[in-house]
Amino acid sequence: MSVESEVSIKQRALAGTIEPVRRSRNLAVAGGTLIALAVVLAALNLRPAITSVGPLLDEARVSLGASGTWAGLLTTLPGLCFAVAGLAAPRLARKVGMGSAVALALGVLGVGLIVRVLDGPLVVLGGTLVSSAGIALANVLVPVVVKDSFPARVGLMTGIYTASLNLGGASGSALSPKLDALLGGWRPALAAWAVLAFLALVVWKLAIRGGSRHTEHTGTVAEPRRSLLRSPLAWIVTLFFGLQSFLAYIVMGWFPQVLMDAGLTRGDAGLAVGLMSLLAVPISLTVPPLAARQRNQTWWIVGLGLFSMAGLGGLILAPTAAPLLWAILTGIGMSVFSMAVMVIALRARAGDETARLSGMVQGLGYLLAAIGPFLFGLLHDATAGWTVPLAVVFGVVVAQTIFGGLAGRDKLV
Repeated sequence: MSVESEVSIKQRALAGTIEPVRRSRNLAVAGGTLIALAVVLAALNLRPAITSVGPLLDEARVSLGASGTWAGLLTTLPGLCFAVAGLAAPRLARKVGMGSAVALALGVLGVGLIVRVLDGPLVVLGGTLVSSAGIALANVLVPVVVKDSFPARVGLMTGIYTASLNLGGASGSALSPKLDALLGGWRPALAAWAVLAFLALVVWKLAIRGGSRHTEHTGTVAEPRRSLLRSPLAWIVTLFFGLQSFLAYIVMGWFPQVLMDAGLTRGDAGLAVGLMSLLAVPISLTVPPLAARQRNQTWWIVGLGLFSMAGLGGLILAPTAAPLLWAILTGIGMSVFSMAVMVIALRARAGDETARLSGMVQGLGYLLAAIGPFLFGLLHDATAGWTVPLAVVFGVVVAQTIFGGLAGRDKLV
């Protein structure tokens, strides 16, 4: 055999080895892209079911002949449901698999969005309960998928996930009035968000059927070995998450009125609160990836907490001086939500532990957060002003920053 023939045979053999490797690599990239798209679409669905209600609540109440108590219950249900269903999410994931559990959550969300517009006040409450349960399950499980599917890019994908959450929330409040006018009523306007949920479900099903290494980790979850309730760090992360959610719920429910009393018009106050949500998008895309490269995230969390303190301090000491500036500073500080989600992934060892930590943190954290709007309103009624309730919230942000700083340390639960 000639030297040329021998070289040719070796080249063909090498090519035969390289080609499957190249195909495998291309499939892995495609699978990673698909699961990333599925994560983004899932995240876009986890706020509009809630934020779409506020702008249409008056119209829905008149149409249904419902009371103010009903409206209060409608806006309180999601937070309570987040707590209960969030605690159940890890068990569901162990039973049916992580990917299937998220798909089930998206399906439940879509069904709830349709059911809640089919009949009277009780059906609206029931549908809201169902859709909130779907959101609660996905809230807990999607961050686990992010950690397992993108272990080398947890910061980047967490940023993309939380930016998508905020974008979805802002879209719900901004687009629902337009859908109301376009579709001819609050019922089709609210039901229209089910289209986005079912689109996310289709993409998610495709992603978990892809069979790539990115989706294998979403299949099963091992049985838990120890209770995280005994871990001081797990409680620190829970308090960090719960306290920042406490502030977020108050901002969503009460800040338009606070800003109007500080001198903004109704329209400008609504835009300012919307801007507070939109500010989180670029910050979520930049801060978590930078923070994840470091062993310790404490100073990033503390820095964002200082922005909230500055904004709330301005509203307490000089509310009418620059209310828009105080809102912007508070909004920047509220972007710490992306860090609260990321530390859940960074403080746990593996998928099962991440799922259980996420369930504990979000289940108990949202239960704490649900108290916020009620307490804020109670203090406002008792003092006939905003100074005392804002001072209490300022104290909450100080505590959030302290616990966040502790949660940012390079430790595992």
